[in-house]
Amino acid sequence: MNYSSADGPRDDTIIEVDGLTKVYGDVRALDGVSFTARRGSVLGLLGPNGSGKTTTVRVLSTLLRADSGLATVLGHDVATEPARVRRRIGLTGQYAAVDEALTGIDNLVLIARLLDLPRRTARARADELIDRFALRDAARRRVRTYSGGMRRRLDLAASLIGRPDVLFLDEPTTGLDPRHRNEVWESVRALADEGVTVLLTTQYLEEADQLANDLVVLDSGKVIASGTASELKARVGGRRLHVRPSETADVPTATAIVAELTGAAPSVDPSGEITAPAAEQALLHRAGDRLDASGVAVAEIGLRLPSLDDVFLTLTGRTAPDADAATDAAIDKETAA
Repeated sequence: MNYSSADGPRDDTIIEVDGLTKVYGDVRALDGVSFTARRGSVLGLLGPNGSGKTTTVRVLSTLLRADSGLATVLGHDVATEPARVRRRIGLTGQYAAVDEALTGIDNLVLIARLLDLPRRTARARADELIDRFALRDAARRRVRTYSGGMRRRLDLAASLIGRPDVLFLDEPTTGLDPRHRNEVWESVRALADEGVTVLLTTQYLEEADQLANDLVVLDSGKVIASGTASELKARVGGRRLHVRPSETADVPTATAIVAELTGAAPSVDPSGEITAPAAEQALLHRAGDRLDASGVAVAEIGLRLPSLDDVFLTLTGRTAPDADAATDAAIDKETAA
């Protein structure tokens, strides 16, 4: 797609964010956030609850004004040109926003008509999307009978009625089981292949690893890392030793053993899994022998290459889904008011 100077940027930068701030009471939901997204790419915005992911999406989709900073989508300022931005974007929130009393096809026709598409064109576009998202068999059923995965696919279809150039997906697979999550992933991959720029917020690190070309990690409203998944994993280092004691009471003993053998301070997640860098293969056998000699029963032990979970633990000291309750409470109070 070629853009004129009036339509948007000539280069591949589709989303540009520079120094965004947003304050809710005493909480800085966004604290100088900056990043860019390229045409036809999937940018993953990672972070725990309360890190600023949803606030960023709300600003970029013109639903919320930042206190300061600049954000442009397709060259249009989201604060001063919101109507131009809205004509070019689609948005799927954390929960499916479809009418359960209507059929799947009627939901899509309704949205198309609200976008001023002529009746015949609206019906044709709805039919096209019903087929694209494999909903033909359920097209004339009321949405209340749909499974979670079907609702999310219908929600994605609804966000594409206007043929957006940019699609914002705010935790699109929240609450879905693995099979339905895979269905949504396939849809996102197909959109990116067609040239749609996708900004995906998620706290599922496997989801980001599967879908995102580039990643931005947020914590407490700040960008703490960015790059490709491979680049972020490289920051963690090589293979890592993972130990999960069978008994929670043995976690401190096992942690001390792992620390002594690796010469590094291990990280321990809420499930009791202990992780530390492993310089050599033989470390696995030595760890097993030491744990056994100390009477520590092990549910799991092994060497693995770093994952995005390891990256997140290294960067933040916690796992991605950990909630920042104070931030969430402040944002909910402010937006409700």
